[in-house]
Amino acid sequence: MIIAVDGPTASGKGTIAKALAAHFGLPHLDTGLLYRAVGVMAVRLGGDPDNADEALAGCAFDDALLADEHLRSEMAGGLASRASRHPAVRAALLERQRAFAGQPAGAVLDGRDIGTVIAPGAEAKLFVTASVAARAARRFNEMVRRGEQVTLAEIAADLAARDARDSSRAVAPLKPASDALLLDTSDLTIGQAVQRAIELVNSRAEGGSSARP
Repeated sequence: MIIAVDGPTASGKGTIAKALAAHFGLPHLDTGLLYRAVGVMAVRLGGDPDNADEALAGCAFDDALLADEHLRSEMAGGLASRASRHPAVRAALLERQRAFAGQPAGAVLDGRDIGTVIAPGAEAKLFVTASVAARAARRFNEMVRRGEQVTLAEIAADLAARDARDSSRAVAPLKPASDALLLDTSDLTIGQAVQRAIELVNSRAEGGSSARP
């Protein structure tokens, strides 16, 4: 079974995807880390993620970079949003993601275009969302715990800017798949959101599945 979990930054999709993978015994891939690695690598090479060719050069990152905690930073998230706008970058990472999704037993992938581009035939698709205010508060608390100096207003503005970039890009924009099940986590605890996600996946599995990609 392939489970696609899409949604904007700080909506809870990553936490939900990991929980779903553990519950159903499936491997999990946070595809956002791939784009964060591209953005960070592009900068380390002296490039600009807004430049298509320089962002593409960042796709040559070593897998070891995916374990770098720096990829979890707000800076890396912003670089990922900028680099991911380029069609060449998305094409370079496409097969890598599809290969992960195509494992015999299935997989859980979270990102922004899993249900629409990477695994359009996934048996279960969730689109996880939350208000900007709720997402900003969550991200602010995470960053404060890590000792980063930020303000809530800065984070909210950054999230809004990322949403605009991700939703308006020409290739694979952030949007729910036509058959995705929506899950708004604005007023849910982590436990409640995970339980609801499991219920939604089970309902889709019991109701019949679509074709695999």
